[in-house]
Amino acid sequence: MQDLPQNTNQTQDLSIREHVEIYLRQWPWFLITTFIFLTAALLYLRYTPPAYSTTATILIKNQGSRSASELGAFTDLGLVDMMNVVDFENIKIVLNSKSLSERVVDKLNLTVSYFIEGKILDSEIFNNKPFTVKVISTPEQMSTPNGALYFEPTSITEFSLKDASKNEIGIYTFGEIVKLEWGNILVTPNVEYLKRAESEGGFPEIRVHIRNRDHVAANVRSSIQVSSMTDRSSVILLSMTSTLPEKARAILDELIKQYNMDSMEDRNLIAQNTATFIQGRLEIITNELDSVETGKVDFKEKNRLTNIEAESQIFLQSASQVNKQQIELETKIALVNTMMDYLENSSDTDLLPANLGVGEDGFVGEVDKYNQLILERNRLLQSSTTKNPMVVGLDQQIEELRGNVLKSMENAENNLRISLGEVNKEMRKIGSEIYQIPEKEKTFRGISRQQEVKEALYLYLLQKREENAITMAVTAPEAKVIDAAYSQSIPEFPKRSIFYIGAVFLGILLPMLIVYLKQLLDNKIRNRAFVEKNGGDIAIVGEIPEVSKKENELITTNDTSILAESFRILSTNLKYLMLKKIDKEEEGKVIFVTSTVKGEGKTFVSSNLAVTLANGGSKVVLVGADIRNPQIQRYVVGDYNKSGVVEYLVYPETIIDDYLQPANDNKNLSLMMSGTIPPNPAELWMQDRAGEMFKELAAKFDYVVVDTAPAMLVADTLLINKYADITIYTLRAGYTEKKLLGFPLENKKNEKLQNVSFVLNNVSAANFGYGNKYGYTYGQKKKTFWQRVFGK
Repeated sequence: MQDLPQNTNQTQDLSIREHVEIYLRQWPWFLITTFIFLTAALLYLRYTPPAYSTTATILIKNQGSRSASELGAFTDLGLVDMMNVVDFENIKIVLNSKSLSERVVDKLNLTVSYFIEGKILDSEIFNNKPFTVKVISTPEQMSTPNGALYFEPTSITEFSLKDASKNEIGIYTFGEIVKLEWGNILVTPNVEYLKRAESEGGFPEIRVHIRNRDHVAANVRSSIQVSSMTDRSSVILLSMTSTLPEKARAILDELIKQYNMDSMEDRNLIAQNTATFIQGRLEIITNELDSVETGKVDFKEKNRLTNIEAESQIFLQSASQVNKQQIELETKIALVNTMMDYLENSSDTDLLPANLGVGEDGFVGEVDKYNQLILERNRLLQSSTTKNPMVVGLDQQIEELRGNVLKSMENAENNLRISLGEVNKEMRKIGSEIYQIPEKEKTFRGISRQQEVKEALYLYLLQKREENAITMAVTAPEAKVIDAAYSQSIPEFPKRSIFYIGAVFLGILLPMLIVYLKQLLDNKIRNRAFVEKNGGDIAIVGEIPEVSKKENELITTNDTSILAESFRILSTNLKYLMLKKIDKEEEGKVIFVTSTVKGEGKTFVSSNLAVTLANGGSKVVLVGADIRNPQIQRYVVGDYNKSGVVEYLVYPETIIDDYLQPANDNKNLSLMMSGTIPPNPAELWMQDRAGEMFKELAAKFDYVVVDTAPAMLVADTLLINKYADITIYTLRAGYTEKKLLGFPLENKKNEKLQNVSFVLNNVSAANFGYGNKYGYTYGQKKKTFWQRVFGK
């Protein structure tokens, strides 16, 4: 079978106008689907509670501007460096932490939700509640209740309690602890609300849900979005979408409050550890200073000394400056040794003291990093164990950094001792000039120097203790609220305009997609346009409309139906073709009616064509040449002679008249039935007697209409087609596959079919004529609106 012809002009796809007309013919479905989607959108918007966006903005202050570590009290000594800019990613993790969300849930009592039931939707209430339910205790072996509890105040002092099935549990008094199977609850009234409700005529029934704390906290965490306003600022945006704006505002405000409280607790903990360290050092220095002063008094009493300084004033003036340097360096060395002792004797989880002002910057950053790691480890241990991979990693970093801090302190001590050595060298040079001072004076000066060092250290620690106490008293929150939580007046979801536009879009797209897919996947011939474009030079002589089950398939006398008119047009076109192509005038015309496969309506076409020609006054015979599967008996009413074509071909002694019989009451129409089904149909048609049969029939009748077998399934039609004056090739709309159109084209090209013309059978009303716009409806009863809409 050859492929369909690829004529450049004909194989161009449908024009834009033809495409549009395909969709426009389905305009009722576009209206119906659009109406359905708009109605669905309207119902959805009507019964979907709007969700509003709630936002809050906070400014995270630069932690480097405050004394955030335990060494913050000693910044004037150069032991503490300024902290870096706040790590926003860490802050986001803290804001979304489990501990903060649980605090918010506990503070706002979010485990309890209140609803007023409606006919379709239930409304949640948050602020203006008639009462408040508080869970007092829940046994560990039991969980919170499944389902809901129903509370209905019966007065200002009492309420009725029902279970999820609205079975009454009992009547209770407000403020009374209610004992249930899963735990205890306390119900406190909103007196003003209840008084107002009582004056208005009744109390509402409230459905209360009590949910698991962890589940509620997880929902709070998942619903809050934390983001930075810009990459270069420390402003953080908190947002939340909820159907209850006042609840969302309360959650965001409480989250910020809890975050500030958490950060203040951390800083107070650092300050408290610093105060403890200072107090411990003061006790040690006090004892040492008391010992030195007692030794000084004993020395003077033992050696009967008064004012030795006056005697050596000249020498001491030159040595005073060097002595001052010695005191300063020895003080710093003592502080470094003190910090080293504290570091070696403290545990791995203790925070280190702040900078003590030794003038060495080498270990300042290391101490600050160490304290930050300790704080981070303690925060992680609040919600995990020491086996947590993150905690183990922090332990390793703390151990490594602890060694670095100790090494930095040792380096600082070495540097100070080197500096002290230089000063002592200078002091020895001066001392060589005052060697004549008595040994007692030297001893006394040593005791006095020790006293001065202890006094300076003692006074310094007292000052830092007061500064640290002030710091604890005036601790400021870390997050400054720029904009408290506020809700948008326009719902974030659903967007009404988007839903309406989407409904219209879907209402148009769905039928368009269905029509497109139907066109794309359709492999059947539907209308004459396809046949005209792909049928080569074979003409279409007629279109037969689709016949409903209620309509008669056989044309009657004086029939004015569209079916009858279509066959009249077909017969007229055939006569015109016969005048142009057939030269013999004295004999009748032999018209073969065939098709590609079974079921395309060739018997229906041949029978009605024969009736139409007979009604026009011509003598017509209808021959059943499909001897394998005869079908023309379906259109014969009453008794008939079953013998016919097969008997004529098998018995040479018989004549045509033996098998001709009248067709009902039509005097111009005769029938020649197919006869008995033979075992060798093809061999019968190959006999010369077959040609004699058609010749004799043509001599007796004006038209010989021959109902033949399907041309592609069997060879019968091709064997006898040489006897045909014209071949009507039947195609059935909605049944014949498009690829089968190549079969008649190929056989016409090979001259196996004579004078082929197409008849398109069973054309639907939508495709009849030229797109139904110019279909034959003249003189017909006007269709109703719904018939026009649905093509009935």
